[in-house]
Amino acid sequence: MTQPPCSSAGDFIADVVRADLADSAGGGRVQTRFPPEPNGHLHIGHAKAIAADFGIADQFGGLCNVRFDDTNPDTEEAGYAASILEDIAWLGFDPGTPRHASDYFESLYSWARSLIERGLAYVDEQDAQAISVGRGGFGQPGTPSPYRDRPAAQSLDLFRRMRTGEFPDGSMVLRAKIDMQADNMQLRDPIMYRIRRGHHFRTGDAWCIYPTYDWAHGQSDALEGVTHSMCTLEFVDHRPLYDWYLDHLDLPFDRPRQYEFARLELTHTVTSKRRLARLVAEGTVDGWDDPRLPTLRGLRRRGYPPQAIRSFCAAIGVTKTNARHAIEELESHVRTELNRVAQRRMAVLHPLRLVIDNWPMDDGRPRVEWFDVANNPENPDDGVRQVPFSGVVFIEAEDFAEVPPPKFFRLSPGREVRLRGAYLVTASEVVKDAAGRIVEVRATYDPASRGGNAPDGRRVRSTMHWVSADHAVTATVALYDHLFTAEVPGERTGEPLDDLNPHSRELIVDAQCEPVLAETPPGSVVQFERLGYFAADPAQPLLFHRTVTLRDEWARIQARG
Repeated sequence: MTQPPCSSAGDFIADVVRADLADSAGGGRVQTRFPPEPNGHLHIGHAKAIAADFGIADQFGGLCNVRFDDTNPDTEEAGYAASILEDIAWLGFDPGTPRHASDYFESLYSWARSLIERGLAYVDEQDAQAISVGRGGFGQPGTPSPYRDRPAAQSLDLFRRMRTGEFPDGSMVLRAKIDMQADNMQLRDPIMYRIRRGHHFRTGDAWCIYPTYDWAHGQSDALEGVTHSMCTLEFVDHRPLYDWYLDHLDLPFDRPRQYEFARLELTHTVTSKRRLARLVAEGTVDGWDDPRLPTLRGLRRRGYPPQAIRSFCAAIGVTKTNARHAIEELESHVRTELNRVAQRRMAVLHPLRLVIDNWPMDDGRPRVEWFDVANNPENPDDGVRQVPFSGVVFIEAEDFAEVPPPKFFRLSPGREVRLRGAYLVTASEVVKDAAGRIVEVRATYDPASRGGNAPDGRRVRSTMHWVSADHAVTATVALYDHLFTAEVPGERTGEPLDDLNPHSRELIVDAQCEPVLAETPPGSVVQFERLGYFAADPAQPLLFHRTVTLRDEWARIQARG
């Protein structure tokens, strides 16, 4: 698969790589990696990291590999790993043959033994609480473990027995011996291994000790030949530990270097795996692919084009400062891409019958006419489709007002409007039910206005979409609002889920659509004229999810300043 370009505005990492290559006598090489943990589904924040990792490699003619950080058997699953690879490919990047931290368990174990032999690691038999208390805190000194200076031979023996399963879970750990008084808490004798019996989705029950992320991360980079290891800013404090481990090992390749960049946060959105999992578990959403979620599976089901996500990531750049971006900015990229590629269709979400009293009859039945309508005015190569028109059509209920308010230019008694691409019609009367609700509007049409043009050039101020009632297909349409009402969920109470929007989805079960919509391929996106962009559900026929509206809120926000 050809990887798409990803040149990011403000990409300081590209500048770093460029400088590294210039300093290399042999011209150097570039290799990056994307290291997800297979304990959940990817979300929009991961998209930025994927674009950065693969984009840097592509920009400098290097390589990028996917490496699963599978060091926690209790939460990781093969299904998550498969989902991650699928999402990376959907986003437009080639994941290739994935690698796994578990591929290196034996090497990591051997390296750990070498640190013990050199007096740089020891087995600690304190429990987790005692270790935490002993590490002290910021501005508070640490207290060395009573096992810190045990003989290397003893730690080697205990470490071997930890591996063979002689000791219960949590009874001891392997710690690096660095500096219990370091200002950086990460250097206060960090844990390298813990005993954890759990069935690993790849290694089964072969191991009962598992490396921590910090111990596995840099060493896996080194074993793979990674040159530039990119992480988000929360790992800045981990970099001295990353470097310490690499400085004390014999490496098969040149030493990798870690760089940190700002993670992606959006307004009205959370990306915490824990909170997303809670939304799924409690039934607040319908699963990991719910279109309201920021997961890549959810965005795909909602109709977000991967090209738009990549374009957004490039536009916001790779920077050193955390910032929360307006979700409207992402939606603007989605809207721009869909305007270019989405075919146009007509659908009426809240149908009101419009009966044309002077419509001609053929052999006792209302005449049916067919109009050629462009599939996409932005792309003439998309051709035209035929849309049927007859004596009864559906219009949007909000497009008619019996008593029109000021500046209402749509249909009302005595007013003429244009039915998109068909005819000019004038409303004459309304029909109401016993409760006084309008259920039907009667009208006349101008036979000389076929195509929607007034033959005498008279001005018609409104154009409305419609669907022929005799040919309409009924669809279910899901309209979405933000999942969280607050721009920064949890800012007020500290708990983001307190700001859940109880009206984040509206289901319309009787939308009336032109017949060709029944043939919409699953997963594809079309524009419902005047209403927005809608994605056909991948599994349920005639279910459409609104991707974005037609109105560019990001342009409005920018204009407002």
